[in-house]
Amino acid sequence: MKKLLLTCLFAAPLLSAEPATLPRDFSGGAATIFDESRHAFSRQIPDLTAAQRSAFFVGNSFFNQSWVAAPASTAGRDGLGPLFNTRSCSACHLRDGRSFPPREGDPFAVMLLRISIPGEGPHGAPLPDPMYGGQIQGQALLNAPAEADVVAKYTETPGGFADGEKYSLRKPEYSLHKLGYGPAHKALRMSARTAPFLIGLGLLEAIPDATLESLADPEDKNKDGISGRLNRVPDVETGTLRIGRFGWKAEQPSVRQQVAGAFNGDMGLTTSIFPNENSTPGQAAATTLPSGGRPEVESKVLDAVVSYSRTLAVPGRRDIDDPQVIAGEELFTAIGCNKCHLPELKTGPVAGLPALSGQTIRPFTDLLLHDLGEGLADHRPTFAANGREWRTPPLWGIGLVEKVNGHTYFLHDGRARNLAEAILWHGGEAEASREGFHKLNRKQRAELLRFLNTL
Repeated sequence: MKKLLLTCLFAAPLLSAEPATLPRDFSGGAATIFDESRHAFSRQIPDLTAAQRSAFFVGNSFFNQSWVAAPASTAGRDGLGPLFNTRSCSACHLRDGRSFPPREGDPFAVMLLRISIPGEGPHGAPLPDPMYGGQIQGQALLNAPAEADVVAKYTETPGGFADGEKYSLRKPEYSLHKLGYGPAHKALRMSARTAPFLIGLGLLEAIPDATLESLADPEDKNKDGISGRLNRVPDVETGTLRIGRFGWKAEQPSVRQQVAGAFNGDMGLTTSIFPNENSTPGQAAATTLPSGGRPEVESKVLDAVVSYSRTLAVPGRRDIDDPQVIAGEELFTAIGCNKCHLPELKTGPVAGLPALSGQTIRPFTDLLLHDLGEGLADHRPTFAANGREWRTPPLWGIGLVEKVNGHTYFLHDGRARNLAEAILWHGGEAEASREGFHKLNRKQRAELLRFLNTL
């Protein structure tokens, strides 16, 4: 609390300094705040203009507000569905944080299931199921059936560290129940996704393309066993291919398209970017329901939610001078985790947002695709990403997930119940790091995990 108060009182002098002079605990450079409360992921970056602050709070309002079916007296917030996963952004991104998987046998509530069929669309896009599209929607408006319930089943596999301490890893399997529109494709591919936390999106968007291109090493020319690749994905508004940065497989090129895609896919809301409803032609009971306008999310609302998402601050690190934390960081590097989870990057210029511009940031990601082995494979290619590849997720803020969201479920589908399990699921390019973690003794494992929990 003392550090939070000091940061608030002396924000101007700190932010006027050159970004490179900010201490290592400023994970987001000048876009860092110091807050260890349950609202740590929901703070605005410092130094916004009055107009930007207004956009932040308007965006926050729409982010947290439940959308309703059309027609409604609240015309600015109607148009939900007809098929959807959730009624608000915050239902999955509670306090701008991470969602969690269901208990065994329960249907999805705050997760989603991507689906596709064998084959490729333009630029390697997944082919949607002819009846159910690219994502299962578990809810629907009155007079229309929902698409299906997605139910998880977990299989436990016991294991042990080199020093004899036991652990168990759980692997999920998913099945569809109560299908509302007939059978799905016999070769349906399914990939479950939790909602990630939203901190620092504007900073990640500001990393120059040239930086990411320089980090990519698809042929592993330096022979370090790491072959990060770029995902190149369509920018829907320009019709060009751009580097993917967001989503578990880096399938979105910008915060704007990510937000619009979530409005459409998760809530059935149209925007200027995605003007069509998310139902398919075969779902007649859904396609005949009233619309909330064209588009249902007005451009000013979309802009406000995008601005909000871009200007969420990054919580600073804690206890960086603790000897156990220092030892854990050294182990993180020694076993090679830093090869993909890069500790430091620098942003380029961002017009009108000095707190995002030219910042030395510490997100612990390279935003590249990496083969993480068969254990995590979903066998569902997405543009340039194959079925074994995943984008390196940022680690900043990961130690605050339990405080903000009340759980410690990690990885793309939440199968890992803690950070140790998340590491143990790594394979492929990360196999050497996993084996390095496996060989650590109990004291060293505690040090490494302590370090991660300060990020």
